[in-house]
Amino acid sequence: MTGSHDHPVATETRLRAFEREAAGLRAKLHRYCSRMVGSVIDGEDIVQEALAKAFVAIRNGDMPEKTEPWLFRIAHNSALDFLRKRARSRISESEVELDTIADEDSPIDARIAAEASLAELMQLPPAQRCTVVLKDVLGHSLEEIGEILETTETAIKGALQRGRESLRRLAAAPRTAAPRPALNREDMRRLGDYVAAFNARDFDALRGLLADDVKLELVNRLRAEGKEYVGNYFGRYSDETHWHFTTGLVEGRPAILVTSPDRPNGPPRYFILIDWQDGRIAGIRDFLFADYVMDGVDYAPQNIIVR
Repeated sequence: MTGSHDHPVATETRLRAFEREAAGLRAKLHRYCSRMVGSVIDGEDIVQEALAKAFVAIRNGDMPEKTEPWLFRIAHNSALDFLRKRARSRISESEVELDTIADEDSPIDARIAAEASLAELMQLPPAQRCTVVLKDVLGHSLEEIGEILETTETAIKGALQRGRESLRRLAAAPRTAAPRPALNREDMRRLGDYVAAFNARDFDALRGLLADDVKLELVNRLRAEGKEYVGNYFGRYSDETHWHFTTGLVEGRPAILVTSPDRPNGPPRYFILIDWQDGRIAGIRDFLFADYVMDGVDYAPQNIIVR
């Protein structure tokens, strides 16, 4: 990392170059973060936080020699911070034994890691989880992992060996279906009405539900606030015909699943989260431009039990 205080034009040029490079790494960063914290939604929050930190650093004159390991290191530390806050205690793991060595390349372990669910990966301690994801899911070399984690090859191999052994045991264990959550009937009714209006293209009805200070996030594209602007968002959807909305769950949260009109019961292409306040739409988080979040997502159609 180098530091400098360049002319503002040079800084902006560097920022634009970095923005292009970061955009190409965003899906890969999300794949890592979501597997570190066990959630595609939280994983996107961590990616955004990491990118924001990186932009601030570059504006302050810092410039990485290698962008990818630098960004992954920021994302890794942000993910650990998230886990620490969630657990309300500092995460620590003992140093691995020096004689615990993993084979650098293992096609079987790579397949097991790639097919592991987020819930299975979350059963690994953080040091094991990050090395398995970086090596067996994303294909980083041991040297690259060392740059990201700033640790020794011996420690990486030890954590990798332990993580692979744990995932093999989990893959061999009988799979049990997770219990379906019981959701508030009113929340699901409101979401169902929203979906019905959307599919009927009754956007005037939806605009009438917007709170004055409604917030919109088109993930990986823009953020906006205010009833007038978000009303225009519905207008953009009215010009398109390649979507069909259904109610469902994403990671146990009420969500809109967006499918193709010719395959309305097929797998969702992306999803939308809606926040309500006092019967009004207070927030819309639309993943249209961030469909990479569907990699590993836990979702279910709305054939669920409500109370």
